[in-house]
Amino acid sequence: MRLVLVSAIALQAFAFAPVVHAAGGDSSTAPKPTNTTKKCLFGRVYDKDAGRCVKPDKTNFTQDELYDAVRELAYDGQLENAQNILRIMDQKDDRVMTYWGFTYRKMGELELANVYYNNAIEANPDNILARSYMGQGFVSEGKTDLAIMQWREIKARGGEGTWAETSLREAIQTGLTYSY
Repeated sequence: MRLVLVSAIALQAFAFAPVVHAAGGDSSTAPKPTNTTKKCLFGRVYDKDAGRCVKPDKTNFTQDELYDAVRELAYDGQLENAQNILRIMDQKDDRVMTYWGFTYRKMGELELANVYYNNAIEANPDNILARSYMGQGFVSEGKTDLAIMQWREIKARGGEGTWAETSLREAIQTGLTYSY
């Protein structure tokens, strides 16, 4: 009974919090489609310099460029193609671990997703995006208390007003999660 009361009070506090999307390390908008999702097939990535679609492991893309391609493919629903790119990236990078978790969550593999989110958070406790995505997974499982714990961690780590905080707060309020 006490947990229900605490959750109800926390949700009432959310209702009056402003919705702010901040630009920064995490984006408040879905990725814009590029030639990677408009023209490329089979998990290839568009190489502007070459003017064609290429296998991601056959290029000199930076980690950030590969990360952007992963994000775009994942948002487009090409989760397996996104994972193929993740495989060639630095597996110790907490952003890579975060997107492994994201793709597995979207595939319905919530336990495996949480393993990756926890690894990302262990590597970088201030990874508020991993915390937000993990919290959104908790929302989809009906584990609002655990989602609220992640939301509080995001705020405690200076993430108030960021997309990570706002999207998790909105997910807790509405039960709807984000795909980017």
